[in-house]
Amino acid sequence: MKITKNELISIVAQFNPWWKNEKIPDLPTWKRSLFLELMKWIQEPPTQRAILLSGARQVGKTTLILQAIENLLASGVPSSNILYITFDHPICKLEGLEAILEVWRELEPQKKGPEYLFLDEAQHIPNIGTWTKHQVDFFKNKRIIFTGSATPRIQKNEESGVGRWHTIEIGPLSFYEYLQLKNIELPSIPSFPSIQSLHNSSPKEKLLLKELSSFLIGHFHEYLIRGGFPQTTVIESITQAQKLLREDILDKVLKRDMTALFGVRRIHELEQMFIFLCLHDGGIQDMQAISRDLGISKNTVQNFVDLFETTYLIHKLPPYGYGKAILRGKNKIYLNDPAIPSAVLLKGKTTLENSHALGHCVETAVINHLHAHCKTYQARLSYYRGQKDKEVDCIVELNGLTVPFEVKYQTQPIKKRDIQGLIEFMKQKPTIPCGYIISKTYTELEPIENKKYITIPAPLFCYMIGKAALRQQPFL
Repeated sequence: MKITKNELISIVAQFNPWWKNEKIPDLPTWKRSLFLELMKWIQEPPTQRAILLSGARQVGKTTLILQAIENLLASGVPSSNILYITFDHPICKLEGLEAILEVWRELEPQKKGPEYLFLDEAQHIPNIGTWTKHQVDFFKNKRIIFTGSATPRIQKNEESGVGRWHTIEIGPLSFYEYLQLKNIELPSIPSFPSIQSLHNSSPKEKLLLKELSSFLIGHFHEYLIRGGFPQTTVIESITQAQKLLREDILDKVLKRDMTALFGVRRIHELEQMFIFLCLHDGGIQDMQAISRDLGISKNTVQNFVDLFETTYLIHKLPPYGYGKAILRGKNKIYLNDPAIPSAVLLKGKTTLENSHALGHCVETAVINHLHAHCKTYQARLSYYRGQKDKEVDCIVELNGLTVPFEVKYQTQPIKKRDIQGLIEFMKQKPTIPCGYIISKTYTELEPIENKKYITIPAPLFCYMIGKAALRQQPFL
């Protein structure tokens, strides 16, 4: 199939309206928390590297780079020095990067200053790692920013491009970002720079926190079933939002990306495996048990789990400990958004009527917020399993601190029997000053064996840790 030069010119020009002094159409003014980090690496990079924006489909990678382009244009960068192209477009994928670069310079001669290349869905570019290494090493005047929602080829070429790009992983919206995008007007909120500062909150501040938690809970429940994807957030109908999310996952990721990029042919088994994970979100990664339940070989199960992780549908939570303790333990598997099971299984709002299912959604939301926080600050995230299967849902190790979290999303007051795993863990770690229980209501617990336990409502916790991302400071 031969594409004429004029056809390619027309496509490239269409993706770059600023060359004709036209504005980028339908670009939202609201920006995600990661926008500041992205602009820092584009405008004042700490070192000479390309930038990889990675994340699942529909988390807003394209919007983020278009907003970056708008920012560059507003700061005086010549429009002809900025190229945007998406390799999700069949013609761009077919013609390749070099042909597009040639068209760019035929249409728009370079002006003084750096060149900015924004390459969307770069997993479709052959040998992207080798090409990036060459550009970074020999063309210091080029700033390369590329995205990937399924990065097998990027990872395959990582050895050739090692040290040549900085990765910024973009997850679904935090609860705080969700509220901002929905333009929810919030009541006055006390400012807490860290979770430790909650220890010394005044009675008036505690009362305000209780009031805020009551205000947030309805929005939080809708966030759990609507999802943290910008496109589904703004759809009025929850049914339509879930339908769109289901289509993006089952049709575009499982059936299209897995076939085109990974060569998967056993799509029915792949879909069956993913539905199993939706039914067992936060479950132990027991390959033998999953293989037996689904009638799929153990190797195939492992391969599917790896594929889901590569396409940002899931992430793994390792067991707490080091050395042999890690090798003997099994990971937990969490979906990357709490709304995925409701969407894939077409549950609508019924999840909110089932306390067990709702508790699983809240646990996933809390773990995902902590996962995003730990990715930013290179913290270690794990779970603890002790004697008689006593568990702590999440242990964060950051800057010499160990912070344990137990999720108990219930209206009734937390009792000692509800947190046996947390109590056992705290006994083993005498230097840990406090354990945290993420629940439904804001209540105070008496110290247990001279250890302090603080209960924080899940909506409030997710709001505060999401807001901390704007300060670009660790909340834990």
